[in-house]
Amino acid sequence: MPDFDAFIQRLAATPVAADATNQYAAGDNPYNALRRANLLRYLTDIYERRARVALIGEAPGYRGMRLMGIPFGSRRIVTQGLPALGLFGVERGYADVPEPGFEAINAEQSGTIVWGTLSELGIAALTWGAFPFHPHRLNEPLTNRAPRTPEVATGVRFVRELLDIFQPEKVIAVGNVAHRQITALGIATVKIRHPAQGGKNDFVAGLRAEATGFKD
Repeated sequence: MPDFDAFIQRLAATPVAADATNQYAAGDNPYNALRRANLLRYLTDIYERRARVALIGEAPGYRGMRLMGIPFGSRRIVTQGLPALGLFGVERGYADVPEPGFEAINAEQSGTIVWGTLSELGIAALTWGAFPFHPHRLNEPLTNRAPRTPEVATGVRFVRELLDIFQPEKVIAVGNVAHRQITALGIATVKIRHPAQGGKNDFVAGLRAEATGFKD
């Protein structure tokens, strides 16, 4: 088993700008600890499933990975689980993260589309972000913004490390940011539309076209 604890410790030690949040940051924040634990369980579960497909997106949104620690994983998905994939759920050891200010947040549109489509296809994929921390407007944590070029550069080492560990047969870039990053690494990838901002139908069609045949 790879040393995912060490990987998460490196994530936790990574500094970010004032208008970004390292949701795994080391220290005594109990919510960060819950997110680290969720991520450890997820990476372990996906590794044990021998994931054949990797989906690399752009960056966490405040309704998903920022809150729960799981890429594209909203509170609803992480706590209730995905029966079709036998993944997530409190009964499998995943924790809710009751962080103040996020009490009313349960779902994320992109996460619902991504994991819903993967469930339909029967694929427990490795999911991640080109920039694995939450970019937001300054002093507005419940917002999202696009990651800047230096931030995406910060995420390169983590993307490379995960792809080296998992060795997926298919690497799918969800959107332009991820596609540029992975291509620059010299890793073969295909690009599909990000599901946000009206991209659902194109995303679903793209994922079905590229991932069909990789069912667990």
